[in-house]
Amino acid sequence: MSAGGDGSQARPGISTDAGAEATRELRIGMTAALSAYLLWGFAVVFFKWVEHLPVWEIVANRIAWSVVFVGLFLFVRGRFGEVRAALATPKVRMALVVSTLLIATNWTVYIWAVTNAQVLPASFGYFINPLVNVLLGFLLLGERLTRNQSVAVGIAAVAVAIQALMLPGFPWISLTLAFSFGFYGYIRKLTPVGASPGLFIETAFLLPVALAYIAVLGANGEGHLFTAPLTSLQLALTGIVTALPLILFAVGARRLKLATIGLLQYLAPSIQFLLAVLVYGEPLSPIRFATFALIWLSLAIYTADSWRKRG
Repeated sequence: MSAGGDGSQARPGISTDAGAEATRELRIGMTAALSAYLLWGFAVVFFKWVEHLPVWEIVANRIAWSVVFVGLFLFVRGRFGEVRAALATPKVRMALVVSTLLIATNWTVYIWAVTNAQVLPASFGYFINPLVNVLLGFLLLGERLTRNQSVAVGIAAVAVAIQALMLPGFPWISLTLAFSFGFYGYIRKLTPVGASPGLFIETAFLLPVALAYIAVLGANGEGHLFTAPLTSLQLALTGIVTALPLILFAVGARRLKLATIGLLQYLAPSIQFLLAVLVYGEPLSPIRFATFALIWLSLAIYTADSWRKRG
């Protein structure tokens, strides 16, 4: 009787402990992922704060300080073995060279857009990015599109076409951001390396060029890194602004369902959109608003379809 009684009490205890642990992991995952997307969204505020600095100097410092902060994170976590393993594999090394060029392009265009009052086109690019990912999966990975996904991609194409034909200038900012990040995600999806080790390698590849550029600016008296304490702090913070949300995202992605991550990814461009219109006063013409409305419709269709498939 006593053995049976102990067993009957142990099972509920184990179940309760497991449930409490699962709840805790879910809470940690949601907090981390939500924090990551909030930081990515409000990064606009940070880069507006440094818009008085040249774009290339911001990018160069972002690269250099990312190496420092991501490197510190990997050192503390004892994960430099992942870096060595990735670099020892020629295919992985070559793939990371390509992803390096893509993320450098994405960073440069994004920073240029923010510092030149083009936050709305930037947010539009990140809104269409999930649909670009679907399109790349269809074209490059042979993934089949459902009818709803085809409709969503078609509506997004119409929105882009309207911007190209009815607004001044070609929507190069939106398309460059969407496709550079889309191809970056595609390359990293096929490359067996973690997010943080991968980012460390990518920024390390760019580090010699970044340091050379910073040194030339300093030698010519045009650099800002050591001109004033506040400016030095601003440039150093570019590394934290880059590394912290990525680390938080990795923590969240390990603990949350893909469907949840899929919904949260719209938070960052939504924040960018609201900041552009309500804080920075970027003009939202009826035509541009109509294209955003089409994108929101396409994302609603795509998200509903994703939830249905994963449910």
